[in-house]
Amino acid sequence: MACSINITLRCCSTDTLRFADTCQLHYQSLNPRSSLLLKFLPSHPNKISCSSDRRRSSVTVRSQMATEEKPISGDRMLVFVPAHPLIKHWVSVLRNELTPSPVFRNAMAELGRLLMYEASRDWLPIVTGEIQSPMGVASVEFIDPREPMAVVPILRAGLALVEHASSILPAIKTYHLGISRDEETLQPTIYLNKLPENFPEGSRVFVVDPMLATGGTIVAAINLLKERGVENKQIKVISAVAAPPALQKLSENFSGLHVYTGIIDPTVNDKGFIIPGLGDAGDRSFGT
Repeated sequence: MACSINITLRCCSTDTLRFADTCQLHYQSLNPRSSLLLKFLPSHPNKISCSSDRRRSSVTVRSQMATEEKPISGDRMLVFVPAHPLIKHWVSVLRNELTPSPVFRNAMAELGRLLMYEASRDWLPIVTGEIQSPMGVASVEFIDPREPMAVVPILRAGLALVEHASSILPAIKTYHLGISRDEETLQPTIYLNKLPENFPEGSRVFVVDPMLATGGTIVAAINLLKERGVENKQIKVISAVAAPPALQKLSENFSGLHVYTGIIDPTVNDKGFIIPGLGDAGDRSFGT
């Protein structure tokens, strides 16, 4: 799929908390009936709202960022690119073609830990109470282990990105999903499915796919979850790098979905690789 994206940002000055960034984005798709809208939201300097519009083939967005809060439609897919410097650091390590496999895999694991930390903010079920500290009674909050939570890494590259998930959420269950992509047609094929027949009611599910390129793999994975009773708003997607074609496809199919990614790259080549991307995440993680 041919696409292009141009972003110009003027960052806020160091002596003020008021953001005055300008985002200009232009995306073109070969599909004349669809377009992708990415809009930086005022409440967060790196929160992006995505929606599809089948009536236009391209869209240009100019958004002024300020501290004023504006309502966000619950039907829109949201893409979050956290601004944490460690996230930028690990993405840079992954990009470097000279990064050896063990370092690459560790960088992928650290990036996954940070992205899951951000994605779980304001999403985790909690219980409150009181405990006795050495100095007195304290009001406390704990993550409720009774509420079902799951992580679904898409093999094999997803294994590296999800490696530290248990350090964030020790009680989380892991369900493996193997999906390969045909090198010619770029269509996904499921070769391993360890998902349960049905997820418990109210389950929160992280789907981990390092590279959101054409979107075929992640769409196939989410469709499997939906067949098992998981709604869009119960799913959060974790990726290292995303590209407009995948975000476009997700936006068209899954309203209300949340996507967390280390960075959004501009293009995907005719072989389905993100440009500039970071190469084949599976090969580079495992050295094969």
